[in-house]
Amino acid sequence: MARPLRVEYEGAFYQITSRGNAREEIFLTDSDRLEFLGLPARVVSRFEWICHAYCLMSNHNHLLVGPPLPNLSKGMQLLNGVYTHRSERSASRA
Repeated sequence: MARPLRVEYEGAFYQITSRGNAREEIFLTDSDRLEFLGLPARVVSRFEWICHAYCLMSNHNHLLVGPPLPNLSKGMQLLNGVYTHRSERSASRA
């Protein structure tokens, strides 16, 4: 069954959490964290979000964002898709 669409409101605040599969670690090193932080910066710039806070844990992350337009889903798709793709590509080389 498909997940219900997220209701998005112009000017709202959203706490977003992304977690690894089966709660596996998604950040193995500090360089993983630094690489990830470049991605929200791109998304914030591209979609004109305001990032109020973030927290990176070993197996998940939290973002507190305030998108001025209802474009949260598009930004999250880009953010999670790019990081997942990079992580999978790095793991296959190891």
